[in-house]
Amino acid sequence: MTYSHGELAVVVDVADLDRAAAFWTGVLGYVRRGEPDVYLSLVPPDGAGVEVLLQQVSDAKRGKNRVHLDLRTADLDAEVARVCALGARRLTDVPVTEAGWTWHVLADPDGNEFCVLRLPV
Repeated sequence: MTYSHGELAVVVDVADLDRAAAFWTGVLGYVRRGEPDVYLSLVPPDGAGVEVLLQQVSDAKRGKNRVHLDLRTADLDAEVARVCALGARRLTDVPVTEAGWTWHVLADPDGNEFCVLRLPV
């Protein structure tokens, strides 16, 4: 079976749906769909792409994420600065470089890790 847009979502556990929605819509350029309950759906404005489903949880994050988002950009420094201005926290002091890829590890307001990376040149 292959999955289409409507059948695939990435779920992110968060403590505060409104705060997380403000952060992730700003970072991704997505829009909110529906009213928050325990879940809040974020989707690309044109509907083409993967849904990000925010799930409100009461327990605190513990340990390293086993799954994370990679945000790809041509200008690493500018994109890291942009997402930090939206509320991200940089977890790496200097960019990590491996096999031609260069990235920073960041955390969203709930501590969930994600990477901003520049593709190999």
